[in-house]
Amino acid sequence: MSDLVLEITAGVGGQEAMLFTAEIFDMYQNFASFNDWGFEVLEVMSSELGGVRHATASISGPLSYKKLKFEAGVHRVQRVPKTEKQGRMHTSTMTVAVLPQPTEISFTINPKDLRIETKRASGAGGQHVNTTDSAVRLLHLPTGIVAECQQERSQIKNKEKAMTLLRAKLYSARLEEETSKRYNARKLQIGTRGRSEKIRTYNFSQDRITDHRIGKTIHDVHGFLQGEELLEEMIVSLQQFSEQESLMDILKDNEYN
Repeated sequence: MSDLVLEITAGVGGQEAMLFTAEIFDMYQNFASFNDWGFEVLEVMSSELGGVRHATASISGPLSYKKLKFEAGVHRVQRVPKTEKQGRMHTSTMTVAVLPQPTEISFTINPKDLRIETKRASGAGGQHVNTTDSAVRLLHLPTGIVAECQQERSQIKNKEKAMTLLRAKLYSARLEEETSKRYNARKLQIGTRGRSEKIRTYNFSQDRITDHRIGKTIHDVHGFLQGEELLEEMIVSLQQFSEQESLMDILKDNEYN
């Protein structure tokens, strides 16, 4: 499986968290282009100061899910915000979710299970951007899971994008259910940890990025946020660590069996 839906959401820290969320979204867009992957924006909810409250994108290409699954979790930024008059350091957070994209054959949604609503697309500050009811909101009745899209001017295109997102969310929920059944007896591995756990800190004053899962620190925050070699280096380290952990689990299982 290589394709995924990337979902990012601003956490604690108001406008500063939203500005950081926008930078992280750009970082993944650059990383997709660095890896020659496709990157299609499904939804962006911007803030007044140019930040991002919430955004989703569909990413496709070889090894895209295998690499990006390690990015899921809470990312923390420590820096003096542009809006700060006293020069005080602030701590803000944002959350990344990486949802594997189901293949058409293995996963179908019954149209009877959907409630489809349309409304006018709205921009920052809530003003209506267009005069037609092009924004689409899908509610999956059995689970209560919602997906919406207002990126395109056409209602049909927005419905397609909202369906892509809904399928990924439902598939991810199903996978999580199966995974938790399988891993209940042992500790959860990297990439399936809870959203509340901070996985990485970006500290601007010390010019360092630390991944707390493997204790790895890279210096050069601005270079890291370019989404090229330094992010690749961090992901490779996470992959190697995960493979060692998986191997240890297999060896332990063999001891017990």
